[in-house]
Amino acid sequence: QVQLVESGGGLVQPGGSLRLSCAASGSIFSINAMGWYRQAPGKQRELVAGISSGGSTNYADSVKGRFTISRDNAKNTVTLQMNSLKPEDTAVYYCNAVGIVTAQGIVSAAWGQGTLVTVSS
Repeated sequence: QVQLVESGGGLVQPGGSLRLSCAASGSIFSINAMGWYRQAPGKQRELVAGISSGGSTNYADSVKGRFTISRDNAKNTVTLQMNSLKPEDTAVYYCNAVGIVTAQGIVSAAWGQGTLVTVSS
């Protein structure tokens, strides 16, 4: 019904940059909030950054000043620009959308399949 597809992960050296993108597809009228989570090996999934439909953003303390989240409501996409990457940013990054209004009704939440980001020299 609703699919989230991420792209942009990969291997980058410490201090480098990556840009993650996520596109939501389906008969979508609107999405309340979108965000990025990450899960490192042996750790719980954690919120990295979120953005409301109105553009309000929030970030994990560990990424403030380095990551920037943005979205295009018309295209149902969300992007995470990651700069000054550190080895501790290595994780699988998941796109998330909540409060999705579709032609078939409201979908409470949807997740992407995840994209691996590896920060290593």
